[in-house]
Amino acid sequence: MRIVKLSLAIAVPTALTVWLCYTFWYAYQPEEVQLQGQIEAEHYSISSKVAGRVDEVLVRKGDMVEKGQLIFTIHSPEVEARLKQAMAGRETAAAMAQKADKGAREQEIETARDQWQQAKAKLELMEKTYRRINTLFNEGVVPEQQRDETYAKLQSARFDVDSAFQMFQMAEEGTRQEEKLAAAGNVRKAEGAVAEVEAYAADTRITSWHRGEVAQVFLRSGELAPQGFPVVTIIDMDDAWAVFHVREDRLSEFEKGQEFEVVIPALGQDSHTFRVDHIAVMGDFATWRATTADSGFDMRSFEVEARPVSPLSGLRAGMSVLIQ
Repeated sequence: MRIVKLSLAIAVPTALTVWLCYTFWYAYQPEEVQLQGQIEAEHYSISSKVAGRVDEVLVRKGDMVEKGQLIFTIHSPEVEARLKQAMAGRETAAAMAQKADKGAREQEIETARDQWQQAKAKLELMEKTYRRINTLFNEGVVPEQQRDETYAKLQSARFDVDSAFQMFQMAEEGTRQEEKLAAAGNVRKAEGAVAEVEAYAADTRITSWHRGEVAQVFLRSGELAPQGFPVVTIIDMDDAWAVFHVREDRLSEFEKGQEFEVVIPALGQDSHTFRVDHIAVMGDFATWRATTADSGFDMRSFEVEARPVSPLSGLRAGMSVLIQ
């Protein structure tokens, strides 16, 4: 009995001493900090370059879409009308270029030849008339005014012959090379206009450029869609990451390429490995701590992005991510 009392007398103070030491040690340990972030994913807005009325939306929220899949169509009578105008302009330009290549028709050449011959005949008549009038003037029969008028008509007939001959030569030689090049340029310009409108017409059938899940459908069939307005948005959960706002006094704990364990409550209490992918080059005050006596300055925060090392099933945008 005496031994038991002695043992208790020794054990109780010893246990009390150990408990007090542990309490003091635990009290001075740094407080565990939990850092919370959230999952974000790449968003894509699907819109059209063409303003018009939504004809049909072929997807719903939650649908998985593949790259190249038709998402919605636009009805735009204005684009159809512009396409018809552009095609008509192309046909006109092609016809003008063909005419320039072929040159004048045989009938046009013969007409120019006949006009030249007619001018030559008038010139011969005027030359004879002038000689007669000049003879009569020398004999004093006609006044000088009449001779001068006849001479002026003779000069005019000579100019008519030169002009008719040049017109005949132009018809015979055909279109100049510069005019042919200009006509060919007009054809290319018209083809470019058609290609431009066809591109707009093709953009009335909008396909997805990415794979993902439909997040929102903003417009329905029959509603007007302005140019560039997002009709459908999709989220690519294969391109997801976690975003944290880390206070600058803890930023040294995160380096690019560093791996760490996180818990995503929505996926259970199992830990998952993430790797730091990006650290913002500029801080802000989104998460901050006011000046205190121990710090002496306001704390800025920096955005840190981390991506999962391996794909996570069931991951959704907006889920909370916790770091101890």
